[in-house]
Amino acid sequence: MQQFSVTQRAASRIAEIVAETKATDDTALRIAVLAGGCSGFQYRFELDSKTQPDDLVIAQGPAKVVVDSVSLDLLAGAELDYTDELIGAHFAVKNPNATSACGCGTSFSID
Repeated sequence: MQQFSVTQRAASRIAEIVAETKATDDTALRIAVLAGGCSGFQYRFELDSKTQPDDLVIAQGPAKVVVDSVSLDLLAGAELDYTDELIGAHFAVKNPNATSACGCGTSFSID
């Protein structure tokens, strides 16, 4: 099974954000899964310039995404996308492991 993927739209937006914040070339978007939220687990997105030895690093053009090994277990086969719609622009994780999700899209549960 594929570990984790990033769409071109998401990679482009990550590169824009890093450029806008004048971050270093080592800066990546870190995606983590934490306990909490209204469905049991929630996604956390943050810029991070430090890669850990057990991180999965996905480089796509100038954009870089890192996922820690614990979160990767819950994100196996998932895809990071970026949507820009009338209701707002945001990163979205399409996670085949999630059996249900809350309305906000940042919280999910697995069986």
